[in-house]
Amino acid sequence: MEEPITQSRARRSVYILPNLFTMASLFAGFLGALWAIEGRFEMTSLAILFSCLFDGLDGKVARLTGTSSDFGVQFDSLSDLVAFGVTPAIMVYQWHLAAFGRLGILAAFMLVACGALRLARFNVMAGKTTTSKKFFIGLPIPAAGCMIALTYMFERYLPADVAAHFAPKVCLGLVYALSFLMVSRVRYASFKEFGLVKAHPFSAMVTAMLLFVVVASEPWFMGFLLFSAYLLSGPLYTFFVLPRRAKLREPLQELS
Repeated sequence: MEEPITQSRARRSVYILPNLFTMASLFAGFLGALWAIEGRFEMTSLAILFSCLFDGLDGKVARLTGTSSDFGVQFDSLSDLVAFGVTPAIMVYQWHLAAFGRLGILAAFMLVACGALRLARFNVMAGKTTTSKKFFIGLPIPAAGCMIALTYMFERYLPADVAAHFAPKVCLGLVYALSFLMVSRVRYASFKEFGLVKAHPFSAMVTAMLLFVVVASEPWFMGFLLFSAYLLSGPLYTFFVLPRRAKLREPLQELS
């Protein structure tokens, strides 16, 4: 006779498929940390980007298969902290921030600490039904990690003398900016409602195809531009678009 599943057993059970993608993301982040210590920054950047791919897939798989769980949310956050917090911090410190001494150490630590705070706040807010799924509050930590990885890849397009003079200072400012944006109240688009398996207009398919071709032609250059645009989209939307929408609503509310 089959033993009935008790409540305590149900709590201990986990879904294998989405957590395998999370484990792959964690493994890629771990490899990236090892390569960063060895000074192999190009391999570290690739590891961070692959980790971002797996991190996106685990959520999609969980939602499509109906296997979302509290365990998966917590496991995903721990994986994100390693892959997009610790690994980029080690990489960027070894790459440029070590030259700034204590200031560089603080910048690398800020990236990890603010990433941890960002994930903790996200987990708390995710449990509230009133939270909108259209926007993230604060820059997502995967975007911060990928921005550092793509900044390293973008440096190859700069002249050697320009990169040697400006890149360390820009990198230091970028790390502090990313840390601040992660714990800020700036809104960033989540793209969760843009389902890949849902029906979309034919123009959306054409746009996606053109975007793929453009990115594939120069992946590091275009990837850097796309993530830079996403980075700037949050402050622009929060401080310019939202206030203008609020002013437009005021006359309508008075008329009603």
